[in-house]
Amino acid sequence: MAGRVTILRLCHRIPRDLRVTTHVCLTARALGADGLILADVVDKKLQETVQDVCKRFGGRFQIRMGEPWRRVVKDWKACGGELIHLTVYGLPLPKVIGAIKASPAPKLVAVGAAKVPGKVYELATWNVAVTNQPISEVSALALFLDRYFEGKEFSLEFENAEVRIVPSEQGKEVGSSDSWR
Repeated sequence: MAGRVTILRLCHRIPRDLRVTTHVCLTARALGADGLILADVVDKKLQETVQDVCKRFGGRFQIRMGEPWRRVVKDWKACGGELIHLTVYGLPLPKVIGAIKASPAPKLVAVGAAKVPGKVYELATWNVAVTNQPISEVSALALFLDRYFEGKEFSLEFENAEVRIVPSEQGKEVGSSDSWR
């Protein structure tokens, strides 16, 4: 699979954005990201929800909170990483995804909640548009990760899971970790 990816969640407003930011975390985790940094604020409810999902469904998804976004970006880039900013104002995803994947640098993928500071556009290695129309940050992140990982996220195995969803044509089937070992 492609290189390391961490999500940077910008402008999260408590409690207004809890549900959407939770969905950003769930999408990031399920589609192969290593973790999420919630910039500038600490949201214990969000942290508890994400930790509970990881405990039950496995994986090593990490969540960090409260770090100023400027410092996160500065430190990331100082260590050789790239900032990918998902925005409707960027270059079209199909035109830049090849170049993004070709770079071995770790990726920090920024997604906003409220209005993203203009400085993010300047600091971004790539400003990437997942369409040039208003779009949910959750769907933009999902489309970006799917293109970045080339569908390999469908075969991810999440270690230390307590439960696993068993694919079935009809109905719902959930197995315990003991049932598939």
